[in-house]
Amino acid sequence: MAIPFGATWGTLIKRCEKLPADATLITSLASKRFRITGVQDQRILIEDVDSGDSQPLQREQFEALAGHTREAIEGYELDRLPPKAEPYAAVLALHPRYVLDERESTLTELEEADESAVLDDAPHLSLNTGADGESDSKREEPEIDVYSDMLLLIDVFERENMSALEGVETPILVNLYTLLSDVQRNANDLRQDVTDVLLEHVGHDRPVHGQYGLVQRTTRRNRSLKDDETVLEAFAETGIDREQLLGVDRNKVEEALDVVSVSESAVYDVSESEYVHKAEVDEERKETRLQGLKDRLAVTDDPEADVLRQEVDRLEQEIEELTEFSPASTFGEQAESQYLTKHAS
Repeated sequence: MAIPFGATWGTLIKRCEKLPADATLITSLASKRFRITGVQDQRILIEDVDSGDSQPLQREQFEALAGHTREAIEGYELDRLPPKAEPYAAVLALHPRYVLDERESTLTELEEADESAVLDDAPHLSLNTGADGESDSKREEPEIDVYSDMLLLIDVFERENMSALEGVETPILVNLYTLLSDVQRNANDLRQDVTDVLLEHVGHDRPVHGQYGLVQRTTRRNRSLKDDETVLEAFAETGIDREQLLGVDRNKVEEALDVVSVSESAVYDVSESEYVHKAEVDEERKETRLQGLKDRLAVTDDPEADVLRQEVDRLEQEIEELTEFSPASTFGEQAESQYLTKHAS
């Protein structure tokens, strides 16, 4: 039996009222960012983050969308919505009975409300608040090793033409290789830290979506042999000859080569490949250059610096808010209300 929309509307209103004032919602297809600025009996007021345009979302349009979603067997396809009606889906997905699938671009009604769902886990919602509940008015540099190295790497990309590496001078190539190596190492360390925390949020049966992809918990089965005696004893009564289980021990081969005249090529297939490796890093020079870069970005009005500053902002956003969505341009005018009502499922 379908739940009366009045009950659904009441729950949705309560969820909207619980949102922090600076909570940002993002539409799935156009990635437009907006905030809820008011809640009334028959409508929800929103404001586009980038343009400042306001738009009322009417209750009857939510009811129409809920009906279309209920009738859709495999979820209501969001690309069937009028572009200016996308915010309806983003807001309705705040209700614990509705799930917005970013990957499939569908809105689905659950048979039972997921009361365990929390707003923080909604992939289309950014709760950008500080520890005291107030919004952060000043962006702080993240204390993450990879951040500094990536900032320096961006600086190299901005100053040098990397489209043809063959024409880049050797010292620049050395700098590039060193920074890439540091970024790789620190990114792997950060990736492992993120993995450890993410495991607490991802279940085996429910993939979690973000703007750039999705993750799913998996189990890898690792095996390592027990000691020789335990293994041999386990096969003792099977009729398997012990010699069949004994193999060549690489460590013992190395020890033997140290005391006999057998050539290395007689027991190893030997091949050579050439590569470079990072032998030394001038951390002091990196810190000096990094600080100078930050100072220049802070005071200059040069248009080229604006480009780099935008790259820095983008980098900080990706590191600090892994599920943050890209900004949108404008919201446009309000969708025709009857268009959504008449929109067939």
